[in-house]
Amino acid sequence: MQSLITGIHHVTALVSDAQRNIDFYTGILGLRLVKKTVNFDAPEVYHFYYGDEDGNPGSILTFFPYNGLVSGRHGKGMLNTTAFSVPLNSLNYWMERLKQYNISYKQPKERFEDEVVIYFEDEDGLGLELVFNDNDKRAGFSRGPVPPGHSIKGINNVEIWEEGYERTAGLLTEQLDHRLIAEKGNRFRFAANDHPGNYVDIICSPDSLKGLPGSGMVHHLAFSTPDEASQNEVRLKIVKRMLNPTPVLDRNYFTSIYFREPGGVLFEVATAGPGFAIDEAKEHLGEALKLPERYEEERAQLEMKLPPVIVNTNHYT
Repeated sequence: MQSLITGIHHVTALVSDAQRNIDFYTGILGLRLVKKTVNFDAPEVYHFYYGDEDGNPGSILTFFPYNGLVSGRHGKGMLNTTAFSVPLNSLNYWMERLKQYNISYKQPKERFEDEVVIYFEDEDGLGLELVFNDNDKRAGFSRGPVPPGHSIKGINNVEIWEEGYERTAGLLTEQLDHRLIAEKGNRFRFAANDHPGNYVDIICSPDSLKGLPGSGMVHHLAFSTPDEASQNEVRLKIVKRMLNPTPVLDRNYFTSIYFREPGGVLFEVATAGPGFAIDEAKEHLGEALKLPERYEEERAQLEMKLPPVIVNTNHYT
C-alpha cells in the first residue's frame, strides 16, 4: 500500500531583506535558486525557493522576505532549526567556510549514531544545522560556489520544540504515516521513511519561552504526498482529527493543504508534482520572475514594487 506521506517537501521561513537572503543561501551555502516568484497571498512580497539541481522535494527551503520585518524568537511551539545533510568528510571544509564569512557556529557534536552536527544561524537568526553523514545518497547542486564533493544534499531533519511530544507524535504517527525511529534524552525522531530528508525531531522543552513569529522564524513545514488523490486522503484524515485543514490550494508547482498541529506549528501537505520545471527549463530555473496567471496583468506594477535582486556567486567561490 502506497504511503500517503513520503517525507519532507519543504520548509518556509520569514526574513527581512531579499538580496541578503539570496546572497547567503546561493553564495555562502551554495544552494540553487530554483524559483523566484511571489507570495501567492501577498504578491508584493517575493517567494524564493532554494534547493538542489532540480528542486526536488526534500531539498527545498523557501523564504518570504518582508523588508524591515522585526525579529521573532525561538521557543516552544515553533520549528526552530532546519538541518541540511552534507558528506561526512566535509566537516573541515564547512568549518573553514563559515569562518571565512564570519558566521559563528557551535562546535561539532555527535547526535545520533553516524551523525556529527554543527549549529549556526543566518543573518536573520534562522536556526540552521549541517549534519555530516555518509547515509545520504542524494546529489547536491553541482554548479554553485561549493564544490560538488562538499555541497548540501538537501534537508536532513527539522527540529520542533514542544511543551510535550505526545500530541504531535500522535498526529505524525496516526495521520501522517510517521513512526518513532530514535530517541535520545528529550529528542524524539520520527520519519515517514528512514532516510535523510524525512526526519522530524520533536524536542520536549517545557521550560522554554513560547516562540514568537517574525524575521528568522519558520512559517510552516510542508510534507510531501505523491499526488492529489493521496492529498485528499490525508485531508480527510485531518478533518477526522478535527484540525480544520484548508481547502486544496493551487501553488502552481504543487497543490497544498494547511493546518496547525496540536503544539501550534503550521503544517502543509504538498503534492510532489508538477514541480518547478513547469514554467522554466531546468537549466534556467530561478532566473526569471514567475507569477501565477491571476497576477500577470499586474506584472508591471509588481515589478516596480518588488526590490531588484540578482544571483551573483562570484564572490563566494
